[in-house]
Amino acid sequence: MGAGRAAGKRGRIARWILAALLAAAVLVFGRPLLHLGRVALRERAWPEAPALAADQRDDASHLEPTRVTRVVRVPADEGAALAAIRGALDEARAQGLPVTIAGARHTMGGHTLSEAAIVLDMLDCNGMELDPDGRTLRVQGGARWHEILPFLDARGLSVGVMQSNDVFSVGGSLSANCHGWQPGHAPIAGTVRALRVVTADGRLVRCSREEETELFGLVLGGYGLFGVILEAELATVPNRLYRTERLVVSVADYVATLRERALAAPDEVGLAFGRLSVAPDTFLEEAVLTLFHVEEAAPPLLAPDPGGNGRALKRLIFRASVGSAYGKDLRWELEKRFGGRALGESVSRNALLHDDLTVIENRDPGATEILQEYFVPPEAFAAFVADMGAAVRAHECDLLNVTVRDLTADEDAFLRYADGELVALVLLFHQGRSADADRAMEPLTRALVDAALRQGGRYYLPYRLHATPEQFRAAYPMAPRFFELKRRYDPGELFRNRFYETYGR
Repeated sequence: MGAGRAAGKRGRIARWILAALLAAAVLVFGRPLLHLGRVALRERAWPEAPALAADQRDDASHLEPTRVTRVVRVPADEGAALAAIRGALDEARAQGLPVTIAGARHTMGGHTLSEAAIVLDMLDCNGMELDPDGRTLRVQGGARWHEILPFLDARGLSVGVMQSNDVFSVGGSLSANCHGWQPGHAPIAGTVRALRVVTADGRLVRCSREEETELFGLVLGGYGLFGVILEAELATVPNRLYRTERLVVSVADYVATLRERALAAPDEVGLAFGRLSVAPDTFLEEAVLTLFHVEEAAPPLLAPDPGGNGRALKRLIFRASVGSAYGKDLRWELEKRFGGRALGESVSRNALLHDDLTVIENRDPGATEILQEYFVPPEAFAAFVADMGAAVRAHECDLLNVTVRDLTADEDAFLRYADGELVALVLLFHQGRSADADRAMEPLTRALVDAALRQGGRYYLPYRLHATPEQFRAAYPMAPRFFELKRRYDPGELFRNRFYETYGR
């Protein structure tokens, strides 16, 4: 009997311990799981966004539905491509219509759109070949980076500079003169050896730093206003294997840490980016700096699904931060503890770059998400972040993400945003998908542009056209000459878009 009572007592104790552990698990994990579950159910319940009319086009803002006359799909065969482009230019000239150039259409301010335009859709114009020495990739303007990376990966090579996602087209990236997360590098213009461009009069012109140099600088970062990028010659770099390191720092210490740990070791750190907290408890006070250290081992070939099985969970955690203070706090704690990559994990350069936007993209048909980007000198970083925080709080908007990168002076683009060493802050806002919601963001955008200008910085041009003409000219004092040259190269103003119509006419 004594043994039985003892066994029963041990059983009760075990049940109490199990109950206590379950209660603790519910307390620790119950709220996060409940929150994430609600978000998953909400996403499944959303209907499809309404389709555009057959004669309309839009861009990634989902705020620019625009009637077009027709869409011309430019093929990969060069002779056929030239015939299609020249035919569209002749038709537009005869009918008094504008011509716009479109690839993946990830600009957000009508940069690929104009009312009643003939649209040159470049995505089929996507051929590529590697020079025998492996140092130069010749690629057509409509090729997307997710097509290029596997091509280079199979040959042990990678892209010198590109964005952190691979959904964009080469022509679009060059027309916006994108920059990447390669530390201590100029924008992508610095990796371009030459361009072949179809100008408004139908000529096929090769331009570089040695020939047609003025046109070369105008096309890079020229937003499609000077011609069609038929082909680019891009510098390649070796694909490398990286080891990840994640540092949690204060915003005040971010620049010093970046310089000490990344910029002072250019041969040791291949990629680097930062993220600022948008969680209420640490709003714009904490940062995570992720470094990718070069390893000696050879990188593996790209996997068919480089995103891996964690993509759905990453997406859910990100989407759970929309409109939720708790969701933002949860995401930031997970970011600090686990980040996007495991500490010490080895990953290839191409695998990092070969990533699309599905992990974060908005699927709410009544909402959209808009990027803004600001460039400030490193010594002004903390002051600008303070001004940015004050403006965001004052306008009560839903800031989902702030990514931080660095860049050096641009020696090539005419309408350049980088005159020296800069820190770039990329902001992502969630807002309604309506004209009223768009207008409601204008005061915030203008406040942030003013804050950047006060600190000797600039704002990036591919996004919503909220800046006033005065702000635009203050940020880009070379703009009047840029537009004067546009009309010299294109006197009939065939190549037009909303950006040019807002600031250039």
